[in-house]
Amino acid sequence: MSGSNDADEANHRSGCRPARGRAGADADNMIFAATLTPYRSLGATGFAVLMAFVGVTCFFAGLMFYAIGAWPVVGFLGLDVFIIWLAFRLNYRAARASEHVSVSRDALVIRKVRPSGRADEVMFNPYWVRLEVTEVEDEGIARIAVRSRDRSVAIGGFLNPDDRRSFAMALRAALLEARSPGV
Repeated sequence: MSGSNDADEANHRSGCRPARGRAGADADNMIFAATLTPYRSLGATGFAVLMAFVGVTCFFAGLMFYAIGAWPVVGFLGLDVFIIWLAFRLNYRAARASEHVSVSRDALVIRKVRPSGRADEVMFNPYWVRLEVTEVEDEGIARIAVRSRDRSVAIGGFLNPDDRRSFAMALRAALLEARSPGV
């Protein structure tokens, strides 16, 4: 299995994108590489249109309330616009998080990047690692984790269950290939 497989096309649409190969000797040994990102359905243009709609609606509602003498409501309508804007900004900030997973014959590397840009990297030996997939009957795959001895790292918590299933299958296949005697 390589970084470009059938699962990658489906994953690309849902927030799991193939990563670019690493430079040097690791690129030659790379079996699988993926970048997991949270899905956001509202882009920058949609956000601008939504905020314009909310702002115009609150402005005209504020004029109406001001005209009937309920002028304190105008401030609360302005506060509503600010709170909606702030909630979306915080949501977009959280979307900067990502997880980079790569498998080679020598190492399984999981690099988690927080919204602040701080990154934590964990390396496992692919021969000794175990992929733990927790499945809930009505929801599908609820959790994916990689375990080796007493260390466990959860992966793809922000993905939906279908994307988790696709990613888990691709990662399982990559780990099997890394363990198999090969070229």
